Amino acid sequence: MAETEDNEVGLHTGGAQTMIKAWLDPFIEAIRIEKGFSPHTCRAYRRDLEQFYGYLTQPGERRGGADEWKPDALVIRAYLGWLHRRCKRSTIARKLSCLRSFFKYLVKRGVLESNPAEAVLTPKRGQSVPNYLPVDDVFRMLDGVKGDSVLALRNKAILETLYSSGIRVGELVGTDVDHVDFTRGYIRVLGKGNKERRVPVGNKALQCLQAYLEARKAQKGFEKLDPSPLFLNKLGGRLSARSVGRLVDQVNRQLALMRPVSPHGLRHTFATHMLDGGADLRMVQELLGHASLSTTQRYTHVSMDRLMEVYDKAHPRR
Repeated sequence: MAETEDNEVGLHTGGAQTMIKAWLDPFIEAIRIEKGFSPHTCRAYRRDLEQFYGYLTQPGERRGGADEWKPDALVIRAYLGWLHRRCKRSTIARKLSCLRSFFKYLVKRGVLESNPAEAVLTPKRGQSVPNYLPVDDVFRMLDGVKGDSVLALRNKAILETLYSSGIRVGELVGTDVDHVDFTRGYIRVLGKGNKERRVPVGNKALQCLQAYLEARKAQKGFEKLDPSPLFLNKLGGRLSARSVGRLVDQVNRQLALMRPVSPHGLRHTFATHMLDGGADLRMVQELLGHASLSTTQRYTHVSMDRLMEVYDKAHPRR
């Protein structure tokens, strides 16, 4: 890539393709360092911008020649229309948010005078009800992992920890052994925006974690493994979020659950059961690490049975 000064001079008159190619890597580096975005989010932003670049390079008259295109709202709207036939509204909204961030970055760098994506309205997203498990089903899942091998103990500890704490799967796999305080009963996790928080963990989950760590330490060849990560894969490296997803899918199939969930579904389950149990909404917000209370309020929709029960008991003219 050419020197930044040369890019800034050329990009004022160049096409969007050149702009994306020249500024993609610096933009991703900026959101990683300045915004504290996670590797997962950075990869998603890169994919979104590469997809937009691919759209611009497709032959067709609808863009009037991609090589000569200058950033404007009309082409972005056309791109969103193209996405409409392929993606959910929530996905389209995320991709538009990525474009806004990218062009905002270019405005700050003096590459553009204004942000063309700001004039494009975000598609309305339907209020989806988070998928979650009833109490009986989540207990079946937690009790469904049998065996005393290191792998079985690890898998049981993973499921217990996800449901007990409500942490994100990315936070789970990023946790180290010394982040767990077995005496006080909490885990230190690094959430979105590199924000650290302490999350309580129940006794059952802590017992499963201790059993797994003791079995792991006793296995042959442990001294050759990295002891830092809380959860290790079969090769002795840090476990990935994708592997946790495969584990949960496997348990879903084995138990033939009527309402299968993902690792994130266990987070939804945690929040729903906490609210059903009478937990304060703001407390649940703190536990989940949500920046906005409105994000946590989604879980009140799945607790309608609980709300009706409280209403029937409390209202004087029911």
